[in-house]
Amino acid sequence: MPLDDGSVASFYATRKKVYPKSVAGLYRRLKWALLVLFLGIYYLVPWIRWDRGPGAPDQAVLLDLPGRRAYFFWIEIWPQEVYYLSGLLILGAVGLFLATSLLGRIWCGYACPQTVWTDLFMWVERLIEGDRTERMRLDRLPMSAGKALRKAAKHAAWLAIAAATGGAWVFYFVDAPTEIRSIFTGRSSLEVYFFIGLFTATTYLLAGWAREQVCTYMCPWPRFQAAMLDVHSLVVTYRDWRGEPRGKHKQGETWEGRGDCVDCRACVAVCPTGIDIRDGQQLECIGCGLCIDACDEIMLRVGRPQKLIAFDTLANLQAAAVKDKAPYRLVRPRTALYAGLLVLVAGVMAFGLAFRSTVELTVLRDRSPLFVPLADGAIRNGYTVKVLNKTRSNEHYTLVVEGISGARLTVVGDGEVGADGTDAVLDVKPDAVGTFRVTVRAERKVLSGESTPIRFRIAGTASNAVQSSIFMGPKP
Repeated sequence: MPLDDGSVASFYATRKKVYPKSVAGLYRRLKWALLVLFLGIYYLVPWIRWDRGPGAPDQAVLLDLPGRRAYFFWIEIWPQEVYYLSGLLILGAVGLFLATSLLGRIWCGYACPQTVWTDLFMWVERLIEGDRTERMRLDRLPMSAGKALRKAAKHAAWLAIAAATGGAWVFYFVDAPTEIRSIFTGRSSLEVYFFIGLFTATTYLLAGWAREQVCTYMCPWPRFQAAMLDVHSLVVTYRDWRGEPRGKHKQGETWEGRGDCVDCRACVAVCPTGIDIRDGQQLECIGCGLCIDACDEIMLRVGRPQKLIAFDTLANLQAAAVKDKAPYRLVRPRTALYAGLLVLVAGVMAFGLAFRSTVELTVLRDRSPLFVPLADGAIRNGYTVKVLNKTRSNEHYTLVVEGISGARLTVVGDGEVGADGTDAVLDVKPDAVGTFRVTVRAERKVLSGESTPIRFRIAGTASNAVQSSIFMGPKP
């Protein structure tokens, strides 16, 4: 946009690089503990074994796309059970809503993959280039052999971590011990190398270069998480009623007529997104609490009470300004709603998993011919019956036909028909679908018209092993 002096104003601000300073304290230790836990889970889970019997994969957690199965320890999910995935997504969303309404952006500060890997990359950066002041000084220096060596070492370490991240993600879709040998011997598929390269590049870019810009500009969560918050949500807060008016303080000076904040900017120096929490609630704040650790350390040095910056509610902040205290309300309409939804969805999924049948039945009636008149006057219809055996053993299922008096079954090919012809035994291999050609014979006099309801059932099973169909006959 042109200005009056002829210059052009830009709508885009140049990025100011953030150099977070290392800090020690309760919230930093908590972040380290969770970082080790989450990275340990991510990198190690594909190597856990789980015996499922002969012919079945022994990887505890596996998304077997060629085999069209998802395995999670003792749970096996088939393609038609994709609603369990929908349930998990709903649980994740509602759980995130509940956590946000209680503790603000606790997910962003401690559990988000962007935060976890950025923390890891920054730790490597400090090991190689030093802490905040040393890194800033190094970036201002002209390029030299020493600077180039340290920069190259940092980026090499980042790429190694990013490659391990991409490889670990691929291991959730293939057998990890087998695939890692194929990767390093050059025998793996092009798709595996492509996705390892893709996730290596994205991890290196997002955690190494973009960092806080992902949280500020790319992630949609900061833009609507405010809808989950209220005045009783715990958020990282600067207690301005206690800290203002701020200013430098020398040892021996009185604290009368001034606030506890000494304007040291330690809270700004440790912030991974480079904001000043004293400016109030901001979109860039991820709620990590590192500014609390930094401020507590300064308060200890100057002999003032800690928690000038703390996890607090806006209701309590307003009440404290008038020397009052607002109690923290854990149970509120929104938290009760989120918790209720969480329990409901989790209960439905747990019930479905606990009582789901190990067999499913599908019946398709032949469309041509619609029916076949027999020499003795009876009518015959043909059906294709598919039986899904979800167990790891060979099963013998008894197929029963109901709804038409005196109807008789015949199995073409494999299958043993009972003595009275009303049932048949079908053999189905483990973890497989058995397909059978079945015919049903009925007397014309028992039919209710051109279309008579009929039902196929696997004897002794739940309702999902029952299929309704129709038996076609001639016009009356």
